[in-house]
Amino acid sequence: MFEEIPRRQFLEILGGSTTLIGVDARYESGPVFALHQFLLDNGEQLGRLHTYLKSALLPAFSRLSGGAQIVLDAIVAAHQPQALFLQEFDDVAAWRNASLQLKQDAALLEANHVWDRAGNPYLSHSLSLLAATGYSAPITEISEQPRIFEIRVYQAPSEWQLNGVHERFAGPEIPIFQRCGIRPLLYATTIAGPQMPNLTYLTPFESLAAREAAWTKFQGDPEWLRVKQESIESHGFTPRMLTISLFKAAAYSPVK
Repeated sequence: MFEEIPRRQFLEILGGSTTLIGVDARYESGPVFALHQFLLDNGEQLGRLHTYLKSALLPAFSRLSGGAQIVLDAIVAAHQPQALFLQEFDDVAAWRNASLQLKQDAALLEANHVWDRAGNPYLSHSLSLLAATGYSAPITEISEQPRIFEIRVYQAPSEWQLNGVHERFAGPEIPIFQRCGIRPLLYATTIAGPQMPNLTYLTPFESLAAREAAWTKFQGDPEWLRVKQESIESHGFTPRMLTISLFKAAAYSPVK
């Protein structure tokens, strides 16, 4: 049948049941997102990865979870080329169960075997688990054309101060965002992964020009300037903007 697939090429890519087990009980219920980041070398790795994701991994997850799926290619990021794959689950238990079932999926095993034997599939792979915040709406948006996606990660020095960030977003900030043309698909807290505690949010824009115009409008908004100052006075800081990365949706990404 199949040769043994090396741990690096298989257990990591699928998120084995032994990873991320120390999830805070506060996040056991409610939607979670598995975020896979692939750092790639120039050459054939990107094309082979997309073939694997499109033909094997996305269909396998669809058979199990039915949640939102997003595939992105970096256009401005610390490392290029790179790709992200975001998969939604109902809760942490559903993610764990899917991880176990994937290891019994014959079609995925075969595809992984082919992908692995074609050469080094990537430079590195990392997996983070993100819990959707209470103010993050379900992902139902559909676009016919691939869009630009911005990912921002705001890191706080403590959970208490991160709660202040969440209070600000859940209160006055999101309406200001909406007014300025900034409409994130997802607001989430990393519950297993790097750069914790943080708020991570994913925002689509029709174009780079639309993104620039929206952020320029937001940064000069009088209400935002007031809200920001009130947040500093209440919690003693503003969150550190750890990273800003820009991606484009893959043509086959279910959410574009």
